[in-house]
This record gives sequence, structure tokens and C-alpha cells, in this order.
Amino acid sequence: MMSKETLFALSLFPYLGFLWFISRSQQMPRLALYGFYGTLVFVAVTIPAGIYAVLHYGKSLADVDWLHGGAEVFLTLSNILIVVGFAQAVKQLKMKDAK
Repeated sequence: MMSKETLFALSLFPYLGFLWFISRSQQMPRLALYGFYGTLVFVAVTIPAGIYAVLHYGKSLADVDWLHGGAEVFLTLSNILIVVGFAQAVKQLKMKDAK
């Protein structure tokens, strides 16, 4: 069976493919696109934070609250950008249909 670390690393390839396709879509709201790219920032922050947690504290990232919370901020910001981006797009479509 594959380790969770290997599965996590392999999951980046389909996500990069997803980003490649939505980056070329003219229908993807820009703010939402930035949010999806922000998820990569979350991953980029989480990996070194997890390594630091293991090396410095001897615990997993989930057990070191200040590191875990700091990393999760990036995921939260990414999610907010995605939601606001799609909300703006829906609002624009409704305004366009109302005309």
C-alpha cells in the first residue's frame, strides 16, 4: 500500500493539470483562479512546517497548534478567494440576465 506522503505528492500532478486547464478557461473568475493557485501556497507552506514540527518538536504538524494554525491560514485565504470569486461571477451573470 502507498504511504500517505507518496499519495500526497502524487496528488499534486492532477491538481497541476486542473490549474493548467482552468487557467486557459475564459469562464473562470480571476479571483477564484487566484484562490485555486493559493492552495499551492498552502501546500508549499505546510510541507516545511510539517518537517519543522517533526524535527524540532518530535510531533506531527497537527499536534503543534501554532504551526498548524499558521499553515491553515493560507488554506482559509485560498477558500475565501474562491468563494468570493464565484460569488462575484454569479452576481455579474444575474445582472447581465436582468438587462
